[in-house]
Amino acid sequence: MSFVLKLDQKRERHWKDVFHRLMPDMPFHFYPDYGDPADVEYIAMWRPEPDLFTRFPNLRLVFSLGAGVDQFDLSTFPDHVGLVKMIEPSLTAGMVEYVTAFVLATHRDLPLYRTQQMQHLWKPHTERRADRTSVGIMGMGTLGIPCAAAIRALGFNVRGWNRSHRDVDGVSMFVGNEQLDAFLAETDILISLLPLTPQTRGLFNNALFARLPAGASVINAGRGPQVVTDDLLAALDSGHLRWAVLDVTDPEPLPADSRLWDHPGVIITPHIASNTHPESGAESVINTIRNFQAGRTPEGLVDRQKRY
Repeated sequence: MSFVLKLDQKRERHWKDVFHRLMPDMPFHFYPDYGDPADVEYIAMWRPEPDLFTRFPNLRLVFSLGAGVDQFDLSTFPDHVGLVKMIEPSLTAGMVEYVTAFVLATHRDLPLYRTQQMQHLWKPHTERRADRTSVGIMGMGTLGIPCAAAIRALGFNVRGWNRSHRDVDGVSMFVGNEQLDAFLAETDILISLLPLTPQTRGLFNNALFARLPAGASVINAGRGPQVVTDDLLAALDSGHLRWAVLDVTDPEPLPADSRLWDHPGVIITPHIASNTHPESGAESVINTIRNFQAGRTPEGLVDRQKRY
């Protein structure tokens, strides 16, 4: 029985230290130096290898090193192998920090003032009160719910959309496609924390943008292929959308000739909204392995039917 980590060894060497301290009986390896492949029962990675299950015939759990799991094809998983998405405090805290930072930035028009600074232009603009601004979050799960709480604490009206019902204190909830129009109609700042699925691929298109109020902003910290880039640019060019914050793009890295780089209404960050911290990430994986070995269902185990 052994554990394998498939990441840059220099950046994630702390994982090995945590395993040696908290789980000394578990042999720890950095991919591709994984020892006897028959001994490997647990592996953590961001992107899977095509021969993962033939190379490691005794795998029991595969850990995603992020909250998302759309990079894995569940149809290739043997029945006895589970996929676990990362649930750890730093991952959640990072997303809360990112989302609240850009809600405030777009609400107070900070990108505009940055542009004016580059032009040496001193020109104040009318401010809108937070309590008269609605922030809508699509994807009210492990990351969405704490983000909603943080934004609500800033005085914004918070709305949530999810494919299944959630009871979230102080948040107006909307469920399923039948309530999507009502959710969008009064959302001034739209945040996507959705996983990438066949239903969400290309979801953010002309039709969806048109259902937002004029002057709305979009923050995508979900997945790049959810946004139709040409439709986003058209909505920005027309003035219907004011700002678009993109932590994820399609493809990644964003090509140097993409129009997104230079559009005055677009803010780009290189997929850094939320990252797993080495120490707390390792501790989360160790706790999951212990629970699994004790016969308990691991937190973050992916539902094969729902996929997330």
